[in-house]
Amino acid sequence: MLTFLALASVVLLGIVPERSQAIVIYTGWERHALVGSDIRLSCSFFSWRWTSEDVTFSWTYRPDGSRDSISIFHYTGGAAYVDNKGPFRDRLEFVGNPGRRDGSILLKNLEFADNGTFTCDAKNPPDIVGRPSSVRLLVFEKVPIQAGVITGAIIGVVLGLLVLIVVIYYLMRFLVARRVFSLSVSKHGKKKKEGSQQRQGPAPPADPSKIKV
Repeated sequence: MLTFLALASVVLLGIVPERSQAIVIYTGWERHALVGSDIRLSCSFFSWRWTSEDVTFSWTYRPDGSRDSISIFHYTGGAAYVDNKGPFRDRLEFVGNPGRRDGSILLKNLEFADNGTFTCDAKNPPDIVGRPSSVRLLVFEKVPIQAGVITGAIIGVVLGLLVLIVVIYYLMRFLVARRVFSLSVSKHGKKKKEGSQQRQGPAPPADPSKIKV
């Protein structure tokens, strides 16, 4: 009877659908690129489940100054679909690996009009509850001077501190070694002088006959 109840419980647990868990989606925060270049927009997710064969990825795009988003890409059923009417219909390539939870896309030949917010959503059934993640793209004609100056300044300060630390370290080692050497020489000279005086002994008394009156 107990065996029958145990088997029945296993069968019932197998029939009851698993509860969905939250899925966490990751993208970058902001990306910079030059006009005419290509850029990869990464999207990945964390899920407590194994990667499902029904995993899906969706990308939408909202241009700067607009309140409306448009669908530009969708991956489902093992196939990738690019919107054939959007601004990226001929300039978008799927470069992700769904088996590794990667839904990245590649945007080619960037234009100034591509500035905007890209949002990625992913589902890994039965984990389908999650908040989409967004990344903002800024396209420049050349690297912004302010960004370059700030980056260069930060790198310069870090390198300067590293050089200063190294110089101080070796200077301290030199001073300590010099001090130890000086103490060693001084101590050795003192011992040598004391040893020489001990070997010579006390001075002999003067001969009275040789003393001139």
